[in-house]
Amino acid sequence: MKIQLVRHATHVITYNGKKLLLDPMFSEKGSLLPVLNAPNEHLNNPLTELPMEIKEFINVDAIVVTHTHRDHFDDAAIECLPKSLPLFCQPEDEKIIQEKGFTKVIPIEKDYDWDGITLIRTKGEHGRGELAEKMGPVSGFVFHSEFEPTLYIIGDSVWYSEIEEVFTHYSPDFAIVFAGEAQFLQGDPITMGLNDIHAIVTRFPKTNLIISHMESWNHCVLTRNEVRNFIKENRLEKRIWVPENGEMAGASTVSK
Repeated sequence: MKIQLVRHATHVITYNGKKLLLDPMFSEKGSLLPVLNAPNEHLNNPLTELPMEIKEFINVDAIVVTHTHRDHFDDAAIECLPKSLPLFCQPEDEKIIQEKGFTKVIPIEKDYDWDGITLIRTKGEHGRGELAEKMGPVSGFVFHSEFEPTLYIIGDSVWYSEIEEVFTHYSPDFAIVFAGEAQFLQGDPITMGLNDIHAIVTRFPKTNLIISHMESWNHCVLTRNEVRNFIKENRLEKRIWVPENGEMAGASTVSK
């Protein structure tokens, strides 16, 4: 297994000999309007450039989309990506993605076996209460193979009972945390922050974490340095990796 953070939620994951592109967002720096009623709403998105040419990471075997918010699946990616690639998604997004021209959309209700990989869809809450309902459905995915570590992509969610149940049931070796502690000017965060990360490492000491979804979108306020300080203070250097954009690690070196 290899995991490369491209930017924000976009990753390239090599798993059981297949290369999967997660949540493609290819827009140029500053080309999209900011999230309004949110911190840093004077800054256009994305806040950072892509770390490499698009052609370097579109040669993949499949695409995985956790949900279709523009910071996870944008027009620039839709324009560039081959429409015949298998694209795994939540059922609620099947029609939306098909309307964008993709011809092999595979909505996963529960699980799906694909070339030696089992993809298991999990639920998430993109915020709490009424705000989560307004944000719409979001999903995560567990990757399982007898030849690879089990990987849990949590997706855009806060910590709650169903996330805990996924950790308990599947005992993932690695989990990608979409952090950033994204928030509006009112209400609680809609993605994970330090308290959520602390809950995971406390309850599930055998899972190593990859922390991403930071410093690329205006409403994400948690920084890499804050997470790294948390790691140092809690002596978690061997369990948590905070990649820079474009950085890659294999399963044996994912904790840095």
